[in-house]
Amino acid sequence: MTSDTGIDPRVQPSGPGCVECDAAGGWWFHLRRCAQCGHIGCCDDSPGKHATAHHRATGHPVIRSYEPGEGWFWNYDTNELYETGPELAPPVSHPADQPAPGPAGRVPTNWADVLR
Repeated sequence: MTSDTGIDPRVQPSGPGCVECDAAGGWWFHLRRCAQCGHIGCCDDSPGKHATAHHRATGHPVIRSYEPGEGWFWNYDTNELYETGPELAPPVSHPADQPAPGPAGRVPTNWADVLR
């Protein structure tokens, strides 16, 4: 996988959390990083599903997990999972002390029920 497949390893992530959730005061379950532009969005198990929305809006095909200890990539265009891929510009995950779901202080106490 290279830049011609929707990956630019030089681009830094947009921040420590989901761009749209942060702007709206929302919360997320897990985070995903666009491998092309660095946009951080929340996963499809999150209420906002902003990573997939970013793909649909931009056509950027590849995301990488933005969770500590995870390095897998997903290609929306081909529906393929890659256990590994190129190293991306740091940081490669949200801060380790940021909980999942997160961020701290914005997750409802009934979050598990909300995600069902």
